Amino acid sequence: MYQLNWDINFKNEQGDWKLGILAECEIEKSVKNLSDTATIILPEAHMNKVLRVQDSIKRGDQVTIKLGYDRDLVTEFEGFVKEIITNDSSLKIKCEDALFLFRKGVPNKQFKSVTVLQLAQYLVKNVDPSYKIVCDYNIAYDKYTIFKAEAIDVLAKIQEETGADIFFDTKNKELHIHPAYTRKGGEADYSMQHNIETSSMEYKSADDRKIEITVESVGLDGKTISTTVGHAGGEKITKKVGRMSKNAIKIIADTEYKNRMAPGYEGSFDAWLIPYVEPSYTIGYYDADYPSRDGRYYVESVTVKFSESGGIRSITPSIKLSV
Repeated sequence: MYQLNWDINFKNEQGDWKLGILAECEIEKSVKNLSDTATIILPEAHMNKVLRVQDSIKRGDQVTIKLGYDRDLVTEFEGFVKEIITNDSSLKIKCEDALFLFRKGVPNKQFKSVTVLQLAQYLVKNVDPSYKIVCDYNIAYDKYTIFKAEAIDVLAKIQEETGADIFFDTKNKELHIHPAYTRKGGEADYSMQHNIETSSMEYKSADDRKIEITVESVGLDGKTISTTVGHAGGEKITKKVGRMSKNAIKIIADTEYKNRMAPGYEGSFDAWLIPYVEPSYTIGYYDADYPSRDGRYYVESVTVKFSESGGIRSITPSIKLSV
């Protein structure tokens, strides 16, 4: 029988402070979200004494969350305290990864023919130059304007328009920008008969996925540039992006179509904390009852819930990578 363990540590200019009591903890990670988040829930009082957490920690303090079994702990989250919320029955500590630092205004600037990498470099230079940019997505804008915006606003717009996976590696102080589903993490295997607790996964073939995708932009001359791929009569998806070249728009449309058309499972499933999995991992999903549907998938998002009643890792796969 495994014994659940946890270690939550806060750090500020006064030193380190370890949390001594915990009711619940929930961590959310996704390659489609700009940030990883964590919510630490404490009882408002312990042994008839009101917890004075605010005396020890505050907004901006660093936080590290480790979870596991039998003292074999794994770092599940690193980031910063975003806010502390107190209500009648509990106290919540909301945390965010390094995106927290990028909730900062950047100088107004107008760019001509600028790449995603160059925009990221501008943000990092004006927020925290110690962060390294890891970018392999060569999408370019014909024109881009930053006006009264925070760095997070610019990153969100880039992600929305290009479809890039944008996220932070807080531990190594890195800002990552990659084409969707291309950055590969570790690997793990799951079986309906062995290490999956519950599942809502549903298999869909390519024939079930009739999609028509249109990507639109407005050129420097004010005229609309568009590219459409897919099957007429299917689900219509229109994506509007900033000022980009015809080639850049075609890349975005083709990538979106390819990712949506692959046959495979959709949904999510619940497992335990072991094996460790995070977004960008490749997982094998196997079911002895339907072996022809077995395959390896890219993990899009992971939610970890931890409390006295147990630890659950909920996993949402995305595109199928191989059989």
